[in-house]
Amino acid sequence: SKLKAKGLMLMKGTIVDSTLIAAPSSTKNEKKERDPDAHQVKKGNQWHFGFKGHIGVDKDTGLVNKIETTPANVHDVTKVADLMEGTEEEFYGDSGYLGVEKREEAILTNDQGKEIKYVVCARPSSLKKRYTGVEYEKAVAAEHAKSSIRCKVEHVFAVVKGMFRFRKTRLRGLIKVNAQLNMLFALANLVLAARPSLAV
Repeated sequence: SKLKAKGLMLMKGTIVDSTLIAAPSSTKNEKKERDPDAHQVKKGNQWHFGFKGHIGVDKDTGLVNKIETTPANVHDVTKVADLMEGTEEEFYGDSGYLGVEKREEAILTNDQGKEIKYVVCARPSSLKKRYTGVEYEKAVAAEHAKSSIRCKVEHVFAVVKGMFRFRKTRLRGLIKVNAQLNMLFALANLVLAARPSLAV
């Protein structure tokens, strides 16, 4: 791509995350049914019906490299291998990706045969159970350092959901929603690439 050719897509590290995309739950249509490609999932104490956009973001630039669209009930960790470029030395994810390094389908080495370093945020509640005093403070500082890198993926979601105000699709079918998300995240890349720190 042009971004890679200009040196904007380094892909030495990938940050992965996903976001829920709501779909109309109305059955007031010709078939009298909800979108058969969409599914519901519980997040916290609330149920969501729709799709999930999984993205892989370059650790250094914060630009999206890969997108996978699935029904909302597909677990984040199952899409990791599809979001990796193969050149990474590091992988970053939130606590939803705990245990990813143990999964057979996850890429364990990059194209140069180097083992990928998995950096996954711990659940805050687990820190309180495992550490106390100074050790707890050190653990919190370590998690903060992880989050300071991982947060770049949130900038992309902020553009798509905040600037573009895209939180709910009006389209039916996984293929159409996937095309819509690819377009939106491509536009988000252009917005983020226009930042002075990335200008070329």
